[in-house]
Amino acid sequence: MENYGKILLIAMPCFLLLIIIEKLYGYFKGVHYAPLMDSVSSISSGITNATKDILGISFSILSYEWMVSHMAVFHVQASVLAYCIAFIVIDFQGYWTHRWSHQINLFWNKHAIHHSSEEFNLSCALRQSVSSFVNLFTFLLLPAALLGVPATVISITLPLHFFLQFWYHTRYINKLGILEKIIVTPSHHRVHHAINPEYLDKNHSQIFIIWDKLFGTFQEELPDVPPVFGITRPAATWNPIKINFQHLGVLIRDAWHAEHFIDKLKIWFMPTGWRPEGFDEKYPLRKIDAVYDFQKYGTENPKALIGWSVAQLLITLLFITYFFDNIGALTFTELILYGIFVFVTVYSYTELMDKNQFAFVWEAIRFFYATSLIVIHGNWFGLDEQIPNGTYIVLGYLSLSFAVSLYFSFISFKKNLNPITLNV
Repeated sequence: MENYGKILLIAMPCFLLLIIIEKLYGYFKGVHYAPLMDSVSSISSGITNATKDILGISFSILSYEWMVSHMAVFHVQASVLAYCIAFIVIDFQGYWTHRWSHQINLFWNKHAIHHSSEEFNLSCALRQSVSSFVNLFTFLLLPAALLGVPATVISITLPLHFFLQFWYHTRYINKLGILEKIIVTPSHHRVHHAINPEYLDKNHSQIFIIWDKLFGTFQEELPDVPPVFGITRPAATWNPIKINFQHLGVLIRDAWHAEHFIDKLKIWFMPTGWRPEGFDEKYPLRKIDAVYDFQKYGTENPKALIGWSVAQLLITLLFITYFFDNIGALTFTELILYGIFVFVTVYSYTELMDKNQFAFVWEAIRFFYATSLIVIHGNWFGLDEQIPNGTYIVLGYLSLSFAVSLYFSFISFKKNLNPITLNV
């Protein structure tokens, strides 16, 4: 946990730097594929996912350690060969896990967040799940376990493999010649994120594109079919925590309404989007049919709201940095309490981004929760030992944030005049 926090402290600024470079390049080219509100939502999703991982709120039905200790035929030492085997096997596992997440109703819930952006840029790579609590697919690492690849090699290779999937989430890189035949490229992944009928459920590979070609799910990007991004049942919110459970909510409601017991069971394991007969008419859901003719969510925003949303994200990143840097100094209870603060923070300011007039309620909950922690502990998780009067700075920020939330909820959002907009 502590080591992963240190890795994130290195990875986060690298990701943010690349996101900023992409944004600046878009300005330079005069083509903007990374709207600020979309980027704030995406990075906020990454914050919640990283916090969940740090807290360890998930477990495996079958652990790799158990497989390698009970099933290994050979024993490969930690070497270049071991890391190569681990990387290939993890990529194989990633293909099938990814493919099943697209093809099975229950598993789509944990993956929909990643596709929820109606843009395609580096920041949307950070849209990762907090709704996955059980790892069912460790068995796909069996080839590495049989060869006796040490668990430490797998644990080191997994985050590396994950981070290498960041770079190809961009529209600014065209096809890459011979590399298109070997690795997943931006062109391949644009196809994967598209909702065009020609592109749906294609290109599930994560590093090596060979898996899609081998198992019949490859589709190249067509010059006359520009990809349109998002999900066919649009999220219609900037709140990443809501998005994480939207599909699950649909499944629960449909299972409740289903008249036949078999349908109550089938709905969880049928292909993604399946509903009992007649449900599309009885319980309609908004669905995008004309991919070139729909309004993207949240394209009109007051300048003040955009600026405040960016400020909230940057301040939250400071809180996260302090959290990850002090994992070893915090008790397990303190880690949980801090994690709750992070989740409530993201929920609060993304509700404000959605122009929810009741967003101030979540901000009030955050304010009283955080101040209660300060009263109980006497300071903000030891911050005063590193920054003089750090707790008072936190209290000042919380007070200002609450006041700004009240302003937007009771004044700005209730104005009938068309707001000044800035589509960036």
